[in-house]
Amino acid sequence: MSPYRLYLVTDDQQDLKTLVHVVKEAVAGGVTMVQVREKGNDIQSFIKRAQAVKAILEGTGVALIINDRVDVALAVDADGVHLGQSDMPASIARQLIGPTKLLGLSVETDQQLLDANALPLDYIGLSAIYSTPTKTDIKKQWGLIGLYGALKKSKFPIVAIGGINPGNLDQIIKTGVDGVALVSAICHAQSPKIATQEILSQIKAAE
Repeated sequence: MSPYRLYLVTDDQQDLKTLVHVVKEAVAGGVTMVQVREKGNDIQSFIKRAQAVKAILEGTGVALIINDRVDVALAVDADGVHLGQSDMPASIARQLIGPTKLLGLSVETDQQLLDANALPLDYIGLSAIYSTPTKTDIKKQWGLIGLYGALKKSKFPIVAIGGINPGNLDQIIKTGVDGVALVSAICHAQSPKIATQEILSQIKAAE
């Protein structure tokens, strides 16, 4: 099973108490990775959130990924970092985090997808499959055809992100993608645990 199969990206608008609740529930439901996001510049808050999630993930086998910030990932000894196109260059991030940590990169255009093949990555996040209210600065909607094409061109595992929900999940899984990343479908669910279990069941059925 791909470690990227069901990749939870936390909602940076949720407070720490809600974040802890969502992550605990999602892990109980079977998520395979958790990325902690903090879009503000408050590094102390980011470290606090990352440490809280790390404590939940301890011993579960679920990897902790830090969004954007290599310094925070190093501070909490996370399992990896996920970079955006305007963050630290991947080659420098790799030098800092070492060879064994996971390194992901968001890819938003065809050119970035091709360029990524030369970088020291572990996986790419293909963004955005569909437009979504959580990300307003979308360069491209890949859609299913774009996702099929990207899977052929990329030498790395691909995690699909953006506008993925139970209604379009089957089609996305049937492309053979390595994983899907979800924010709202889990973070805003009445029961994140049940939502996670249902999504995982749907993924298994569609594979």
